[in-house]
Amino acid sequence: MDPSDEQRSASSSSHVFVHNPHLDAMKDDILYHFSLGTKTHDLPAMFGDVKFVCVGGSPWRMKSFIEYIAAELAMEDPKSDYPNICAGTDRYAMYKVGPVLSVSHGMGIPSIAIMLHELIKLLHHARCTNVTIIRIGTSGGIGLEPGTVVVTKQSVDATFLPKFEQVILGKTVVRNTDLDLSLAEDLLQCSKELNQFETVIGNTMCTLDFYEGQARLDGAFCAYTEKDKQDYLSRAREAGVCNIEMESSVFAAMCKLSGLRAAVVCVTLLDRLKGDQLSSSHEVLHNYQMRPQVLVGSYIKKQLKAKMQRS
Repeated sequence: MDPSDEQRSASSSSHVFVHNPHLDAMKDDILYHFSLGTKTHDLPAMFGDVKFVCVGGSPWRMKSFIEYIAAELAMEDPKSDYPNICAGTDRYAMYKVGPVLSVSHGMGIPSIAIMLHELIKLLHHARCTNVTIIRIGTSGGIGLEPGTVVVTKQSVDATFLPKFEQVILGKTVVRNTDLDLSLAEDLLQCSKELNQFETVIGNTMCTLDFYEGQARLDGAFCAYTEKDKQDYLSRAREAGVCNIEMESSVFAAMCKLSGLRAAVVCVTLLDRLKGDQLSSSHEVLHNYQMRPQVLVGSYIKKQLKAKMQRS
């Protein structure tokens, strides 16, 4: 583990941190993949009130979430059309209502990492404080009924170790993938209060690939047997892994470095011990995919209500 990373993350407070001295010398920081910039946009005016950021893979899902949360919070007309703040680019989509920001991140570690670099800088330039960020998405479960929601305790790699590795200047840098346990427990409590679907806290395995990296038998290439697959997934389950996806490790590592309170909330679409392909109907899958939105929406609503009672 890089000791400097641990020291920086330990110094986190209510502010969003960037750890790059070169940014101070830049007259304009262009957030290229958002089509935003410090010189062309008033970021504090646009985003300074953001307290909750929700990120997910597809632009459609994140627009659906902002429409859902707007209706839940009764902040805007749920039938209105929410403009894509990143309309100047086709890389990511971004929507906002009140203190909630909804951003798509694409699929896999490289895509979400690029988005997070620019999102963290955006929140920093906007002088946001006390921000909570939650990834909502889908996953494959291990030994769980389809439709179960998993709140991640730790993100682990494909060898079941809680770490994220990145090669920087030819050297491997290892970063911590712990997430905010108190936030995970708050989300679990919200699910109990909702009493609509099963929710568990457990480890999430983050892989570099959807097929061979997740021990699937249905990819273009496969050099292992059904028994090999079952043995591997059984070892993962014994290591506390509840589900598999492709973004949580870098998400956890980067949020920890920037001082962001973070969680990962993913619904399982199938039990990987029983198969590799989705056979559920479109209606059932849509219902499953709404569950992280419902849970996170309930959490945000609860937090805002508590804040109003305190003020």
